[in-house]
Amino acid sequence: MTNLPPLDFHGRSVVVTGGTKGIGFVVAASFLAAGANVLVCGRSTPDTLPAHGDRTAAFRATDVRDPADAAALIDEAVTRYGRLDVLVNNAGGSPDADAATVSPRFVEKIIALNLLAPFTVAQAANAVMQQQSDGGAIVNIGSVSAHDPQPGTAAYSAAKAGLLVLTKALALEWAPKVRINHITTGLIRTESAASVYGEDGGAAVTRTLPMGRMAVPSDIAGACLFLASAQASYVNGADLAVHGGGEYPARYLATHF
Repeated sequence: MTNLPPLDFHGRSVVVTGGTKGIGFVVAASFLAAGANVLVCGRSTPDTLPAHGDRTAAFRATDVRDPADAAALIDEAVTRYGRLDVLVNNAGGSPDADAATVSPRFVEKIIALNLLAPFTVAQAANAVMQQQSDGGAIVNIGSVSAHDPQPGTAAYSAAKAGLLVLTKALALEWAPKVRINHITTGLIRTESAASVYGEDGGAAVTRTLPMGRMAVPSDIAGACLFLASAQASYVNGADLAVHGGGEYPARYLATHF
């Protein structure tokens, strides 16, 4: 039996979009802990950057919806570290909106952030990775909304469904040098999402989850490290569900709780 290599990213270069808060912050810190050099981006300079021990992520103010800015982000990673091994397309999100009255501009902005921007950043990353002897890996952070939309998320759900299919399409085109995979995230307990789960701190919501708890950002970070590592060298075009088994069907909840 072949021993699997450890999740060691020493000497590797990683870019995490939206890596200054929430899930992205923990993803970036986890890659730092594994030895990687990490560049994060956001639209404004944060008070605190991801760190591990005496090592801190670098930061570039970037609007990933702007193709030129997205390309410049990748260029900076290569300039800083000499290469690019991993891209985590994490930037995204959307407030709830009524599909009957939402403006076309709102829809365009949500599609741009959650679908077009990951495509643009991935294109720039792929151009670098294809020239490296050992290629690279891209991880797209998706959402259970792509599979199971909720009221108020029409534009977001459509964009995330597009991101999932985009992942599978790019996996066909960019292999074998570049592997690209997708993570379907479920309900995740972050500071910014706390208000979504109700005044009880999410206690009622957790009853709908087989695992009995919401995910925390480190659950997603662990999946990112795996998909970016040599342990996943034959994983390409996959959709890794990190949602604790999904949610119980409404008919089950109605009769058991």
